Amino acid sequence: MLSQAQMNEFEKNGFLKGDIVLSDAEVEALRAELDLVMNGQSVKKPVLSHNMVAGYDEMKMTVSETVVQIVNIWMASDAFFQHAANKTICEEIAQLTHTDQLRIWHDQIQYKPPVTGGPTKWHQDHPLWPIITPSDLVSAWVALDDATIENGCMWMVPGSHKWGNHQQYLQSDAEFKPVHKQPELLPEGANVEAVPFEIKKGQVGYHHCLTWHGSPNNHSQHKRRAIAVHYMPGHTRYTPTSGHPMLPFVTVEAGELLTGDHFPLVYQK
Repeated sequence: MLSQAQMNEFEKNGFLKGDIVLSDAEVEALRAELDLVMNGQSVKKPVLSHNMVAGYDEMKMTVSETVVQIVNIWMASDAFFQHAANKTICEEIAQLTHTDQLRIWHDQIQYKPPVTGGPTKWHQDHPLWPIITPSDLVSAWVALDDATIENGCMWMVPGSHKWGNHQQYLQSDAEFKPVHKQPELLPEGANVEAVPFEIKKGQVGYHHCLTWHGSPNNHSQHKRRAIAVHYMPGHTRYTPTSGHPMLPFVTVEAGELLTGDHFPLVYQK
């Protein structure tokens, strides 16, 4: 369980480093499962598996920059589903979201290979999820390799979760620092300086769905693999405004609580 000091830190910054939640053996098991899914060898399949960065020729398998994104690997791997139901993570997410019930919105692998690992642009999560409200979701990002500045760890902008939706205005400068295209729209005194969010192998990091975050290239000789699970508190509703990869799996009516087999319940107090 998180301490009050940790709760206060998350409320202030919009992100928080948690403890080591996976043993070395558990990390190795998930890495092996990831290899099976990436190689197309799993019996069940995820919702989406692609390279998020342009310049990837799937037929020739040539890569200039690569960020492999797999959405809902839990649907392809029982081990990743069990990870999403991790007792410590779910209890702490429930604390952070002030709920007694959690469902999986979706998960995603982001893998930046050595040397060619590409950037993940500055963004906020919730504006990219235009079929659910309110913006109370919290994600658990667990490193399957040490995520360091050298291999493209995430960077966060403290306090940005309190500023609202600025997704359309976010970009980066030549050094990958976040830039707001219309800074006059930000609250007075808002500081957009980012800080690194280095996470050890097996450690969890939490971030709010409105926190500004991104990650630069991996030019190191080391892999950067991670699994992020995006959790919905029990009051999350289906409120569609445009498309999303999970839209075909929704079985409730607009305005109803988002439930169903593809959004499984993983915590109930």
